[in-house]
Amino acid sequence: MKRRRILATVAMLAAGTGLVACSSDEGGSDASNCTNTITKQNVPVVTMWGWYPNTQLVVDNFNKQHDDVQVCWTNVGQGGDEYDKFQTAISAGTGAPDVIMVEADRIPTFQIQGALVDIKQYGFDAVKANYGEGAWKDVSVGDAVYGVPVDGGPMGMIYRKDIFDKYKVTPPKTWAEYEQAAQKVKDAGGPLFGDFGANVPAVLMALQIQKGATPFTFDPAQPKAIGVKLNDQASKDVLDYWGGLAKKGLVGTQNQFTPEYITGVINGNYATYISAAWAPGYLTGAGVGKGQDTGKFAVAPLPQWDSANPVQVNWGGSAFSVTKQAKKPELAAKVAYGLYADKESLTDGWTNQIIFPLNLTALKDPAFVDLKVAFFNGQQANKEVYLPAAEAYKGVAYAPFGQYYLDAMEKQVSEIIKGSVTGSQAADRLQEDVAKYAKEQGFTVQ
Repeated sequence: MKRRRILATVAMLAAGTGLVACSSDEGGSDASNCTNTITKQNVPVVTMWGWYPNTQLVVDNFNKQHDDVQVCWTNVGQGGDEYDKFQTAISAGTGAPDVIMVEADRIPTFQIQGALVDIKQYGFDAVKANYGEGAWKDVSVGDAVYGVPVDGGPMGMIYRKDIFDKYKVTPPKTWAEYEQAAQKVKDAGGPLFGDFGANVPAVLMALQIQKGATPFTFDPAQPKAIGVKLNDQASKDVLDYWGGLAKKGLVGTQNQFTPEYITGVINGNYATYISAAWAPGYLTGAGVGKGQDTGKFAVAPLPQWDSANPVQVNWGGSAFSVTKQAKKPELAAKVAYGLYADKESLTDGWTNQIIFPLNLTALKDPAFVDLKVAFFNGQQANKEVYLPAAEAYKGVAYAPFGQYYLDAMEKQVSEIIKGSVTGSQAADRLQEDVAKYAKEQGFTVQ
């Protein structure tokens, strides 16, 4: 399940304030129609596509602070809708914006087509220290940087305090303890401990990486060679673990982000929810924590496979990339570096639970660090869970065909849930499927 689909249920996208003529060809593509109003005339204009709910505010803040460049923003759709339009522009060789919002796992897909600019040469050193190691790795291919990190999804375990208290369980620190706690709750007649949904393959990918898997290795110096390793022991272990929990009736097998699942969360049908730092915003927008379940949620660090060697993982995250069609890539890079980087925009993002920021200006802000999160009944979730996870995250190497892989994973998880294959068998089938697809796309699979 891609996070962009989830965000669509959190809040309505920012509404346009009317069209205005920008009448500048300095931006590199059509700047005749902007969703935002540009008040400073006769300066270069950089066109940008993006879908954050508060993009209007972010663009207005940037434009107010700059006299040498203005941003002309258009919302052409969220996630897949935007990507389809970008792909059309890539194929046509025209029609792309100068700057585009793109999820980190999609960057290799566009980079391998030569559609993005390596912005390392355009001011990277000046902003490098504003983001952590993991944030930069997620937007890089090899040593080249193809995006400016904006938000991420360090993972944790949301849980129902009332259920934990009733059945006398404490937040598990390992996945072995998670299963033990689940069995204890079940034996006492309690609810499901969690959910093994087929439509969240990115979660399983993250947990496999947490256990030591490296799904893909890719060297841009050898653009037609890729390492595909989806059925190593770590990957099999994770699928067998969750398949086993489901078979024992310890977790549900409901597709997540559905009305039925949300109703179950509200009604206390699940003791835990394994998700990312943006989840409180999603859950609040979906009506969780507003009725009979008010004040009953807390969050703990993500359980570990090996408590002696903890690994933090991430789900979701977006960046601003410069497209190859930008006529002035250095100017476009300045916009990419500057959007969602000022304190006002960042603060609006995290206070309204729109993003979990990756800019260290926000992450080190005492107001953010010490925030008492209302959804968690005043718990300092950032300080206790999400910040340590974000700081320890090392980043991931994504595949140029990541969406195919996630879709294929979803199909195999569905088979595990049906009981037609074991987790290990599903991993072998996934390896065969994705490796075959990679070869069909012209890759040499290593």
